Amino acid sequence: MTDSKSAAEFEARASGSARGGKRERLVDAAVRVFHEQGVEKTTLADIARAADVPLGNVYYYFKSKDRLVEAAVDAHRDRLGALTGRLDELADPASRLKELVAGWVGQRETAARFGCPFGTLATELDKRDDGLDVAAAKVMRALLDWAESQFAQLGRSDARTLAVELVAAYQGMSVLTNTLRDPDLMAAQGERLRSWIDGIAGG
Repeated sequence: MTDSKSAAEFEARASGSARGGKRERLVDAAVRVFHEQGVEKTTLADIARAADVPLGNVYYYFKSKDRLVEAAVDAHRDRLGALTGRLDELADPASRLKELVAGWVGQRETAARFGCPFGTLATELDKRDDGLDVAAAKVMRALLDWAESQFAQLGRSDARTLAVELVAAYQGMSVLTNTLRDPDLMAAQGERLRSWIDGIAGG
């Protein structure tokens, strides 16, 4: 079990936060600003400013805000893949699942201010009919599939149900943490989830 500092570092490594070229900086900024402000309230100028890129350069890489939204969804998918890849290096499925929860808890201060980085985006995109809602659903489904595989490795025939319960618990505690502005709520719920995983692994 890692402490909150190491969990946060683990998540930061998975997110690929180092500054790169202009396109990468724009995508990283889009992910961050969409999370903090929401897609509808965010302008290309906001993203250019956050990325420290001239506004005129944004159009060289992205012809519209929708293309940046699409790139942000792709970035979430890639970050999830990197994170689960790192988790898969751990010795056993229970440890992987608990480390996933530790990573969520490590982001509790951000969740208290803005909610779940991907859950809030997926909820907003669900109100659109341009296909980005479908792309967002694929990312959420990938998380469910990974969690299901871990519970299956623990010998559970109800692995899919448990995966849904885990992800739903995270989304629920993210909403409550954000609504109540209470990061301690996520810490407490995270501990409950880790105990729940131990009970499943020990059963």
